[in-house]
Amino acid sequence: MRRTTLVTAVAAASALVLTACGGGDGGSEAGDSGEVTFWDTSGPNESPVFTKLAQDCATKGGYRVKTETVAFDQALNNYRTAAQGGQGPDVFRAEVAWVPQLAKLGYVVDLTGTELASDTSDFLDTPLGSTKFEGKSYGVPQVTDSLALFYNKKLLADAGVEPPKTWDEVKSAAAELGGEKTLFINNDAYYALPFIYGAGGDLVDAEAKKIVVNSAENVKALETAKGLLDAKAAGTALDPANSYNNMQAAFTSGEVAMVVNGPWSVADYLKGAAFTDAANLGIAPVPGDTAGKGTAPVGGHNYVIRQGTKAKDSSVEFIACMSGVESQVAVAKELGLLPTRKSAYENADVQANEVVSAFEPVVTAAHPRAWIPEGGQLFDPLKIAYADVLAGKKDAKTALDEVAKTYKDTVVPDYTVG
Repeated sequence: MRRTTLVTAVAAASALVLTACGGGDGGSEAGDSGEVTFWDTSGPNESPVFTKLAQDCATKGGYRVKTETVAFDQALNNYRTAAQGGQGPDVFRAEVAWVPQLAKLGYVVDLTGTELASDTSDFLDTPLGSTKFEGKSYGVPQVTDSLALFYNKKLLADAGVEPPKTWDEVKSAAAELGGEKTLFINNDAYYALPFIYGAGGDLVDAEAKKIVVNSAENVKALETAKGLLDAKAAGTALDPANSYNNMQAAFTSGEVAMVVNGPWSVADYLKGAAFTDAANLGIAPVPGDTAGKGTAPVGGHNYVIRQGTKAKDSSVEFIACMSGVESQVAVAKELGLLPTRKSAYENADVQANEVVSAFEPVVTAAHPRAWIPEGGQLFDPLKIAYADVLAGKKDAKTALDEVAKTYKDTVVPDYTVG
C-alpha cells in the first residue's frame, strides 16, 4: 500500500528487460501486438524477483515482455499523464488506492468480461475488494500487506517484557525498555490508521457519503498516540519528511525496541546490526486500545491493464500468470510478501516462511480502506494533522476538524461532515 506516502522512491532510472518470444503463439492473435510493457513499482529488494517472473511468464505464454522499474512516488502521476495521451504501459502495478481513481478516469480496462474476473473465489476478500469500482472489476490482486508490530526479541527478553497487546502495555514496558527507546512512532498518515481503526474510527463512511475523520473515536486515537510520547514511552521524528528513514535506522541499529511497519521492511531490517541473526526479529499484531482489538489497515498492489492497449490478450495472459498460485508462492518464498490467494497460504514452503506466517492473521483481520476514487487523496491532509498532533503543535480535535474541512472543500465535496 502499498501506501501513498510511506515508501521511498525506488530507482529513478528505468531498467528495461526484453524477453524473447517463446515457442507458443499466445501474443499473435489478430489485433494483439504480442508485446507487453509492464511498469513495476516495487522496491529494489523486490524488482529483480518480479522481473524474473515476468520473463518466465512471457516464455511460457509465447509473447514478449518489456519490464520497466519505475519510482513508486512518481508512478501514479506518470501513468495518468501517459494514459491521458494514449501512451504508457500495457500492464501497471498499481497501489490499491489508485485503482478506483484510474477506473473513474477511464484509464484502465474493465476486466469483467475476461478470464481474470471469471473466477475470483481463491482471492482474499479484502484485497479483492480493492479491485472493484461501481460493481465492475478493474484489477487483479498481486500482493497484500498490512502493518504489524516488529520487535527486537533480545531487548524484550533482557527486559523481561512480552510483546505488548495494548498501548497501555507499551507504557508499562517503557521503564524496562529505556523510555522513549521503547517504540518509534512514524508520524505518517498511514501509520495513524492502527490507532484510528483500533479505536473504532475511520476517515470516511463511503456508503453513507459522510466525513468521519474528526469523530470522537479518532480524537481519542490521536490522543492515545500523543499520550505515548508524553509518557516517554515512545519517540518520533519532528521532521515528517525523514520520519520513516529515522524509524528504520533506529530499529535496525537496535536503538529502539519496537516499531510498527509492513512486510516490505523485513529485507532492510535483516541488513541491520541488530538483526544479523534473523531469529532476533519478532513480529506480532499491532497493539490496540484493548487486547485483541488492534486493527491495522490493508494495503497492497493490483495489476491493471491500460485502456487503449494494443496487447490486451497478451496482457490478460500475463496477469493470469503473474497473479497465479505458482507465482504468488515464489514471491512469498523469496521476498516474504503476502499472497492474495487463499490456496497460496496452504503451500508448505509459504507456511514455513516466518514473516508470511506471522502476517497471515494480521492480514485476515485487516481493516479495509474506502475504495473510492478519492481514497489516495485522504492521506496528505491527515499526514499534516498527525504530525502536528505528535509534535504538540495542535490538539487532536482542532487538527482533525481542519482535516474534515479540507476533505469537504477539496477531496469529497459531495460528502457531509460528521
